[in-house]
Amino acid sequence: MAIAEGPIALGEAQEQRPELEPLRPPNRRWTRFILPAFTKLVMIYLLVPIAIMILYTFNKTLGGTPKVTFRWNGFTTEWYRQLLGVPDLTAALKNSILIAFTSTVVATALGTLMALALVRYRYRGQTATDFVMFLNISQPEVVMGAALLSLFVTINFPRGLLSIFIAHVMFNIPIVAVTVRARLAGYDTTIEDAARDLYADALRTFTKVTLPLIWPGILAGALLAFALSIDDFVVTQFVAGTTVTFPLWVFGAVKVGIPPQVFVWGTLIFAVGVVVALFNVILQQRKQPG
Repeated sequence: MAIAEGPIALGEAQEQRPELEPLRPPNRRWTRFILPAFTKLVMIYLLVPIAIMILYTFNKTLGGTPKVTFRWNGFTTEWYRQLLGVPDLTAALKNSILIAFTSTVVATALGTLMALALVRYRYRGQTATDFVMFLNISQPEVVMGAALLSLFVTINFPRGLLSIFIAHVMFNIPIVAVTVRARLAGYDTTIEDAARDLYADALRTFTKVTLPLIWPGILAGALLAFALSIDDFVVTQFVAGTTVTFPLWVFGAVKVGIPPQVFVWGTLIFAVGVVVALFNVILQQRKQPG
């Protein structure tokens, strides 16, 4: 009897189940379009000047000394062929690349070690270290440049490539440290303990376990430091002395007219940044499972 009543009770329960109401269409209010529209406007605001710069690298110039003009005079690739046609500009760009590369290497190494120390250890003065690091990032560049100039003048330190290098390392270390520290958030140190249990020494544990895990943060910090160094103007203006970098040369050339090679170099630098970014995206996609 109980066996016969089971299906009947199940059927009655199904009949008594209330019907589900149909899903309502999403509310398409105009406010949901604000964020996408604002994002597109910001992207246009950022990319239009770069697009104009790239476009006018192919513009002819009329007259004797070639200078950038925003009147379209015809298409040409002459300025790409004469990329090294302005010796002073080429020398200034070499100085910028040299300082950016060397300062990035040193700042990345020191900033990574600082981030590891701040995350792993608790020591006296850690709060002061955090404060100084974020103060370095938040303070105006004018203040930093004036302070460094006063220091170099006080100790009679010669201003030139070395003083620019020291200044760029100083303001890049906190940038790298903050970036790597964000990557280390939630880092599981038991992985390193497991490596040591398998008889790996400290150096091997760092190179085989720690470094691969934090490498994306290190790379991001290094790229950011390089970008900040190669286009820095304010701090460099204070400590450069007679040395001229690419931003300083362009600032001086504005008074008499910018040669088209400035736009060409800017286009090439932008293209290198795009290639590096695309390479990083492709590399990250390949690392993802599936």
